[in-house]
Formats: sequence, C-alpha cells, structure tokens
Amino acid sequence: MPRGASGTSRTQGSGNSDFVVVANRLPIDMEHQPDGNLAWKRSPGGLVTALEPLLRRNRGAWIGWPGIVDGPEEPIVEEGMQLYPVRLSADEFAEYYEGFSNATLWPLYHDVIVKPIYQREWWDRYVQVNRRFAEATSRAAAPNATVWVQDYQLQLVPKMLRELRPDLTIGFFLHIPFPPVELYMQLPWRTEIIDGLLGADLVGFHLAGGAKNFLFLARQLAGAETTRATVGVRSRFGEVWLGDRTVKVGAFPISIDSAELDGKARDRNIRRRAREIRAELGSPRKLLLGVDRLDYTKGIGVRLKAFSELLAEGRVKGDDTVLVQLATPSRERVESYRVLRHEVEQQVGHINGEYGEVGHPVVHYLHRPVPRDELIAFFVAADVMLVTPLRDGMNLVAKEYVACRSDLGGALVLSEFTGAARELRQAYLTNPHDLEGVKDAIEAAINQTPEEGRRRMRALRRQVLAHDVDKWAHAFLDALAHTKDAVSHPSGR
Repeated sequence: MPRGASGTSRTQGSGNSDFVVVANRLPIDMEHQPDGNLAWKRSPGGLVTALEPLLRRNRGAWIGWPGIVDGPEEPIVEEGMQLYPVRLSADEFAEYYEGFSNATLWPLYHDVIVKPIYQREWWDRYVQVNRRFAEATSRAAAPNATVWVQDYQLQLVPKMLRELRPDLTIGFFLHIPFPPVELYMQLPWRTEIIDGLLGADLVGFHLAGGAKNFLFLARQLAGAETTRATVGVRSRFGEVWLGDRTVKVGAFPISIDSAELDGKARDRNIRRRAREIRAELGSPRKLLLGVDRLDYTKGIGVRLKAFSELLAEGRVKGDDTVLVQLATPSRERVESYRVLRHEVEQQVGHINGEYGEVGHPVVHYLHRPVPRDELIAFFVAADVMLVTPLRDGMNLVAKEYVACRSDLGGALVLSEFTGAARELRQAYLTNPHDLEGVKDAIEAAINQTPEEGRRRMRALRRQVLAHDVDKWAHAFLDALAHTKDAVSHPSGR
C-alpha cells in the first residue's frame, strides 16, 4: 500500500501528496462552454473507482491531461483529491498522442494489425511531453511518496521521475498488450523505452507473457541481469538487477467493479429497459451484441463477416435473430480509423441489404457513445455477447457482461487473443483469425441448452465477482510497497 511521508523532511520542489497517480487523462472531462467559460464533469472509470479511497486517505493527487488543448494548469480539488492538469498544445496532442502513442506504439503493441509509423518528430514530442508529466509529478509528490504511472503514453516517465526524485517509490502498469520481442525490436527507440520503464520499482503487465517479453528485452537492450517470471502459486514475479537497484516485473490481470455492475443489473428500471430493448428490436428469439470502441484491434469486421455467412448458410435465421453493434467513436482524425469506420458501415449496409426487411434490419449499428445505464440494459437483454478482438490486453467488456448476468442467462463468445480468455475459460473461446471457428462458436452459443448456459455462466461469474478491480489495485500496490524489501542477488552481491 502507499507509504506516507510523515516525519520526513521536505524534498526540494516536492509537494504534499503521499500517493500520486499519473495517467494520460485526468478523471474529468473539461470543455468550453458557449459563454466562453470552462466547465468540467467527472468521468470515473474502473481505475479511479478503485483508487479513489486510497487517493483520499493519502492526500492523493492525479496528474493528467484535462481533455482540451491549451487548457488551464491550475490544480482542481475534487472531493479531497488534487487534480493537476498537464497542458498540451494542438501540435503536442497531434504528435505525442495521435502520432507516437496511437499511430506508432498502439499498432506495434497490437501485433502490427495496422503498420506502425516511425517518425522522429513524433518521438521527440513524446519525449518532451513525458518530461512535462514527470516534472508535474515531481512537484506534486511528497517526500518518499508512492507514484503509480499508467500505460503506454507515459513509458519514459519512470526513469525521468527517478532522476528528479530518487526518494519516490514508482510503479508502472501497462494496460495494453506488450508485444512479442521480434515485433518490439522494430521500434527505432526500443532501448530508450525499456530504459524508461526500468526507472520504476515495479513494472506490471496483464499477463505473464508480457512480463517474460520485457525481462528478455531488459537483458538484451539494457544489459541487465534478470530472473524469469514464473506462473503459479509460489511466484509471479521476475527481477531485473541494475547496479544497486532491483526492479520487479509481474503479471496483474486487471478487472472491473463487478459488485457495482451486478447490483445495477438487478435494478428494476434496468431490467424493464432491457425488456423494452428487445421489444424495440422486434422481440427476436436471439439477440447478439457487440460493444466496442471503433478500433481495428476489436475484430468488429470478423463478427460481421461471420454473422453474414451464418445467415447465408441458413445456420442463423434473419427473421428471429438480430445483431446489435454499439461502436463508440475513437481517434477519428487518424486515417486507419476513418478507413475502418467506412468498412464497418459498408458491411452493415451489405448484410441488411441482403437479409433484412423493410423496417426490420438484421444488424442494428450505433456509432455514438451509449449512456452507462443503457449499456447495462443491453448487457441484460443480450442472449449472446460477441467479443472477438484480434488482440486485446484484457477486454473488460467481456467481464462487464458476465457481471450483469445474475440471472445466469446469456453466453459469451470470446477471442483467445484477449487477456480475459486466460480467466474466462467457460466462455465459447475462438480464434478470430479462423472464420469457420468463429461461426461455430456463435452457432454453439445461440443454440446452447439452458442447463449448459447456466453451468457456463455460473463459472464465469465466480471468477469475475471474486477478482474485481479493487483486488487488482491492492495486489499491485502491495507488491509495489514491498519492492524496497531486501533481495538477494543470485551472484551474492
């Protein structure tokens, strides 16, 4: 857990916060009002829900971008939390975020589904913005504070921050996959990224495979001595030795606030809305659902193609089965995302043109954000949840669907290439690159018996309800708190 700084002398340039979270975004959305004033509203996700109590108890701070370019930098006090905005200009947003983070790192870390772009100007901006985040964190953190840096946009922050504030305990968690070594080695700045991450005391990944990849690269690129990460009851950590420092490396599968979702899904109004959704869709025998950001990693085209072929082969009937695809807009200024949207909408139009009737499309497609309660109602209403990413670090939608099914109804079709597949073994697991396999999984989920469905969903719910986001956060922070414990070097040094 975060260790406080009571009784210690103030480090030069340090602040008052004993626990600091550093992420690309603040847990608020800031926007310009018609009258020219700025307003903001909270945008809590699973991470802030899990960390809020710790932030309040430990004079916590959150460092991040407020969501608008050239925004203010004055601290915001939000119910006991200090929020420190990091200002980004329009050029910085374009080059650091849309450029290096999402047109270089994102495709590289997702198995090069789309070709990464390696542009030196973007890298220079990434370095510059990471330094700004590190400096803001240094100013906010109290002496000996605990700092938790989040995700791929800020991989240089741990080393930069350690150089500024060697008194801090620093953790880093990667929320997306860490790629195979052969792919990672394409990156021109591969050594700088590994060195940046090695500034942390603990580097966390969703899966043991990511930790093993990182340990190999620490040996190859940083010349460090390491132990391998192991999986099992005895140990899930590897270690990297850097002179007098030891960096722990481990797997921490992230989860959701499953109890909260379970409670919301039982609400009478939510369940009534779920019945209304089915009625609005024509009361189909089977309702299939996809919920994703509109991203090329999510395999939306795969499930649409599979559904189209099932209809063509008569294995699914268009008059009693509908597919709803909810696609949240994402990175719309990036060319590959614009192309994806065009392709998905073309597929939807083709399927409805071939198999729909006037007033009764077989695919219902929404390209806009869906309010949280409405989304939960869709989860409750759906007979089959389709989660078919080509690559995904975890995929929390799969866990959210399971948490919402207290009735033990529904079925989950889940890509093997999600982190969630390692935990949700009773789903209908499928290889999204094998179209026939995806079709078979969807057909099996549609036609499962009630007894089989209850058996599978009961097992899935046991896993999701027992391993929630609070347990994930505590596991990481407990491991981080023990990184300063004495460790013995295998060479005896």
